[in-house]
Amino acid sequence: MKDLRILFMGTPDFAVATLEKLVECDHTIVGVITAPDRPAGRGRKLQQSAVKTYALKKGLPVLQPTNLKNEDFLTALAELRANLQIVVAFRMLPKVVWNMPEYGTFNLHASLLPNYRGAAPINWVLINGEKETGVTTFFIDDKIDTGEIILQDRTPIAEHDTAGTLHDRLMVMGSNLVAQTVRQITDGTVTTVRQTDTEGLKTAYKIHKETCAIDWSKSIDAIYDHIRGLSPYPAAWSTLTTGDTQLSVKIYAVTKERETHQHVIGTVVFDKKELKVAVKEGFISILEMQLPGKRRMKTSDILNGLKLEKKAFLS
Repeated sequence: MKDLRILFMGTPDFAVATLEKLVECDHTIVGVITAPDRPAGRGRKLQQSAVKTYALKKGLPVLQPTNLKNEDFLTALAELRANLQIVVAFRMLPKVVWNMPEYGTFNLHASLLPNYRGAAPINWVLINGEKETGVTTFFIDDKIDTGEIILQDRTPIAEHDTAGTLHDRLMVMGSNLVAQTVRQITDGTVTTVRQTDTEGLKTAYKIHKETCAIDWSKSIDAIYDHIRGLSPYPAAWSTLTTGDTQLSVKIYAVTKERETHQHVIGTVVFDKKELKVAVKEGFISILEMQLPGKRRMKTSDILNGLKLEKKAFLS
């Protein structure tokens, strides 16, 4: 049995669940590394990460380096005497950091590696219409998400799943997988599998604004998957043209209706309670959206105050 001294690295809510699980399991957490506080909101006040908030609540030492190769940071890191490092939703580490602990540094990734390496695996599995995904723990090496796999857990993707629902499910699955991985390291029973770069591997590139634009000329399934894969964050968007007015609208929830029609693609069909967009195989019915400067609302409520021209369209 190994006596572990764990250093945890992470920033967003997704990482908090794992840190909380480690604390609940009574592991020795010698320190937490997270992102520096950043200005946020209209007042641009400094806001600390979700991981920092939780770590301070539990009385855990917190380091917030801006440069992971800084000598002062590396000295402080060495002084913590961690023999295992765990990374969840953090930035890429230099070798001098990930190679420091005796039992290595492992990462939790929200996909079934080697597929969907990269920054946005939860979004891309949905955008690409996958039927299954999962979580993976692996030992970090020189490249991004390429290290030897320790454990994986799988989950089916439901037709109604969004990036939000999948995020929450994988967050819990991931925390349990990390706990299982730590138990194997403690017991000395870890076995790993080397990742193979076979042809056709899919990548989870970082999401940009251009990625989020909806192409209404695509298939009805591709449009539906695109919107749910970006909901609630960062959200798919399109330009609504009504008369001489153009509005950039975010679209969060839709259904798809397969039927034959004669409308031009992108045409908005609406009444007092419903707004649909004509696509190749039918209509995309918009259930929730957001107008510029407004909050996310049900489309039926938006239509009460939004005056649309008969020839309105989305592009």
